[in-house]
Amino acid sequence: MKLKFLRVKLVLVFGLFLQSSAQTNLVTAPPASVHVSAERLKRIDAVLQQSIDKKEIAGAVALVARDGKIVYNKALGFTDVESKTPLRTDNIFRIASQTKAITSVAVMMLFEEGKLLLDDPISKYIPSFSKPVVLDKFNAADSSYTTGPAKREVTIRDLLTHTSGIDYAVIGSATFKAIYAKAGIPVGFEGGAVSLKDAMERLGKMPLAHQPGERFTYGLNTDLLGYLVEVLSGKTLDKFFQERIFQPLGMKDTYFFIPSTKQSRLVPIYTFDGNNRLIKYERNGVITADYPNRSSSYFSGGAGLSSTIADYAIFLQMLLNHGVYNGKRLLARRTVELMTSNQIGELNVRTDKFGLGFQITSKQGQAKLGVSKGSFSWGGYFGTTYWADPKEKIVGLVFIQQSPLRSDVQDKFRAAVYQSLND
Repeated sequence: MKLKFLRVKLVLVFGLFLQSSAQTNLVTAPPASVHVSAERLKRIDAVLQQSIDKKEIAGAVALVARDGKIVYNKALGFTDVESKTPLRTDNIFRIASQTKAITSVAVMMLFEEGKLLLDDPISKYIPSFSKPVVLDKFNAADSSYTTGPAKREVTIRDLLTHTSGIDYAVIGSATFKAIYAKAGIPVGFEGGAVSLKDAMERLGKMPLAHQPGERFTYGLNTDLLGYLVEVLSGKTLDKFFQERIFQPLGMKDTYFFIPSTKQSRLVPIYTFDGNNRLIKYERNGVITADYPNRSSSYFSGGAGLSSTIADYAIFLQMLLNHGVYNGKRLLARRTVELMTSNQIGELNVRTDKFGLGFQITSKQGQAKLGVSKGSFSWGGYFGTTYWADPKEKIVGLVFIQQSPLRSDVQDKFRAAVYQSLND
């Protein structure tokens, strides 16, 4: 009798395990099944459509999931304003800096395998970063400068938190745009004829904007981390992503360079003309709109990927699932907790904190829109943004393809998501 009872108990436990595993994958479900109001979700349509009608944006794709259930997934507006071609939920967007989170996960996978420690100096693996120097004086007339020694070396943790002192080419401060341009360091969206290895080796010889760990400076840190992944794994970054992240998770539409069979799904970028009217964006200095369709040996871990909203939702759900999705574990629960906790101490990113690859909502940040403290987020240069809320088990994304974005639609979208909860 006891043996029979034990067998029944084991069957029930195994069944619950399978049921729990099945729940890790995103599936479409009625909003009421996860305590979301279907009626109130319609307000998201109004928020997005208002920005389209005001000609602030050409269109947007938005997705909301709660507890693994997709309750909203819609495309509004156009991929092409002139021809009135409707935007689709399977359109591919340049996600730019949303690439950073994926590169950060790759680094932490190598951390779990014992390939690195977070407080290792980057020079241990990439020697050109040994003996770093900090900018002292800069001459704008010829981009010459003087330097002083750094108090310590740049660590992998500094890179993951953007506290290393590395700035951005093209979109960074005026001083470092000039310094990096003179050295031939690319912006990160595309490298042209420069390889990732060559660009990062050059970067190692550049001065830092400030002492490592002194403050938050958004820069080419994650491009350098992408090169670190190549060095430690022996694979190019695109292959590492495909084999270790995209294929296991089932992310079928995320690429550095989009295959020819899918290039028609890439949406154009919009910008504003001198009369504040939306027009197609072809080039902004060295940043061209067609870079995802042109191959290169520069795989930018900081800005290079293009993706669909569904693919990126899978990636975020994996993190909300404590590192597992589709029956595949990429990271341990404890590692995800490490990545999504404050790693910058008393420093701030606006009103929030920063983890290992993500902005982390603080108590002060929660007061702005109601996004829970401890949520993790970021966005991309061309108008894509996301967040994941572990407390409410929410994944929220809105993808727009525009630069600059002169609209508060992203914040209104966040507010509209939280007003739809009815538990």
